[in-house]
Amino acid sequence: MNHLISMRDIKAGDIEQMLLLAEKIESGKVKPDISDKVCALLFYEPSTRTIFSFDTAIKRMNGKSIIMAGVESSSVKKGETFADTISTVSQYSDLIVIRSTVEGAARYASEVSEHPIVNAGDGSNQHPSQTLLDLYSIKKTQGTLENLSIALVGDLRFGRTIHSLVYGLSHFSPTFYLVAPSHLRLPSYIRHDPALKSVNFIDSPNLAEIIPNLDIMYVTRVQKERFVDAEEYEKVKNSYQITRQLIEENNPKQSLKILHPLPRVNEITTDVDETKYAYYFQQARNGLFIRQAIISKLLGAAK
Repeated sequence: MNHLISMRDIKAGDIEQMLLLAEKIESGKVKPDISDKVCALLFYEPSTRTIFSFDTAIKRMNGKSIIMAGVESSSVKKGETFADTISTVSQYSDLIVIRSTVEGAARYASEVSEHPIVNAGDGSNQHPSQTLLDLYSIKKTQGTLENLSIALVGDLRFGRTIHSLVYGLSHFSPTFYLVAPSHLRLPSYIRHDPALKSVNFIDSPNLAEIIPNLDIMYVTRVQKERFVDAEEYEKVKNSYQITRQLIEENNPKQSLKILHPLPRVNEITTDVDETKYAYYFQQARNGLFIRQAIISKLLGAAK
């Protein structure tokens, strides 16, 4: 693996190896050292967990980071092209992590850069490092990735974490319950992708009815920044709300876990945080271990 661009590029064996490496890093059995490496974090879009966890992962492995958080203080503001930025930053770093509003930006960067590129989110397309940490979280809580029932709740149209997760789990025969308003359904190009023929998709407008079937409930916020029409956003922003009462009154499995890539707005109420089903903050912590695994693998610091 020379770059991490899309879950469409990653096979089941690659996923299993990455999760195993993350597990060894978390347990302390493997301690990658990148003390002679510099990693660049280029974030054209806002971020909290992704940029902090990548930066922490780098520093936990004794590496160094250079960061562009937004474009206001960079030459991008002066009109520098994306290609020139990538070519320049490649001169100062050994690996580049990129978040962009533009779909395909990370793949294009991989064609320009001399060094590995990690896609930290490109528009509403893909977010593979998030999916790897999601898979790590699922494996830790369920003991397997095979034959699971997962509800995808909220913004399935623009949610890049959703799109990546569908491809990531497609190797393990999942059943996805799709819970979304009509404006935000899973794009047809994903749902009908021949590569996803082993995936069972079920439209489920009534979330309460399917709760007893679920191993994982994966919730996303409705992303205001993806809407051109503010009125359309207002119509759908509160379509689904996960409450403690909703979960506990509908006979959930004892092993059910609720995941969310965060940030949340009001789609999961804070009373859920106190339940054994909430796992989204532990999920965020798991990002540290999986991102150490990604960086060390791409830089040849861990086998």
